[in-house]
Amino acid sequence: MDFKSYKKLIYYLLAFLGVFLFLVFNLLEFELHSEEGKIDNLSDAFWYSIVTLTTVGYGDMVPTSSGGRAIGYVLILLSLGVYGLLIGQISNIMTSIKENKKMGMYGTDFQDHIVVIGWTQFGKTVIDQLIKAGRKVAIVTKNRETIDLLKELYQEKNLFILYSDYENFELLEKVNIEKSSTVFINLNDDTEKLVYILNLKKEYENLNFTVTLENSNLKQTFISAGVTHAISQNEIASRLLASYMFEPDVALFSEEILAYPTNDEEYDMKEFKVVEGNPYNGQEYDKVFFDLKKNENVILLGLVRVDEGKRMLYKNPSDNFKIKTNDYLIMLMNQKTQKKIKRVFELEEGV
Repeated sequence: MDFKSYKKLIYYLLAFLGVFLFLVFNLLEFELHSEEGKIDNLSDAFWYSIVTLTTVGYGDMVPTSSGGRAIGYVLILLSLGVYGLLIGQISNIMTSIKENKKMGMYGTDFQDHIVVIGWTQFGKTVIDQLIKAGRKVAIVTKNRETIDLLKELYQEKNLFILYSDYENFELLEKVNIEKSSTVFINLNDDTEKLVYILNLKKEYENLNFTVTLENSNLKQTFISAGVTHAISQNEIASRLLASYMFEPDVALFSEEILAYPTNDEEYDMKEFKVVEGNPYNGQEYDKVFFDLKKNENVILLGLVRVDEGKRMLYKNPSDNFKIKTNDYLIMLMNQKTQKKIKRVFELEEGV
């Protein structure tokens, strides 16, 4: 229900209250002048009027004057309208609440989630992987028909949907965009994505952006505009296709580890943060490599170290390289082993 509807309802209630009080005081006036009248004070007048208006009708007191009975008729007729009005307005309020919730107007408390601006078939494949990985996703769509489809595809606990025009930046607060881990801009073309990012950064300065590019030559332009990850779909597809042509087994394995595993035996590359109390914190890289392989059947591939806000990737570093707090270990493991690693690292995978 919008503000105008609430305002209109308040006017109706005030008008009804004015008419009701007018009838109550006139009823008392008529009955005070009646010799047989039982309604001889304001409390009785209110009691009779409310009992009649609510159609309870105890019959413990009735008007005896002609004027009092006329008012009684009016109260009976009013009761029909009042019930109709109340039922109609309550129904409208409940429908409005349900509709607003469906459209995301009450917001979400998601944190460290992924915000997806725009809905496309390609976006669906990305969201499928995110949901499978247990990540929470907030989708902003301007296509109303998409909402029912999304609710059928994904569980509500991991998904929030906001129906909004993309340019309504203030409304993006409802997807808790400032607490998101990254914002995936899933619009139609590269130019539209770039313009949108530049405008969005004016409202929210500290967001991490991820985009896919049709034109790989624009990658540096997007990075210069503040995009964290700019990925060319064609570049990835062409590399995988070329790999299938001359090393099909490697390509098949690469495709497997790029996707989220669907069973315990499928492999995937994961990164886990090293926190205080982690058993590998402060140890040399090569020792951790052998320990993980021996104890957990996990292959350590490298690590990421954040230094002054920049992420540095070390691929299989040399001996005497020590692991520090807040490093991210990149490992190859199957889904069965991942459950053990979660217990060792005492946190979920990912950044």
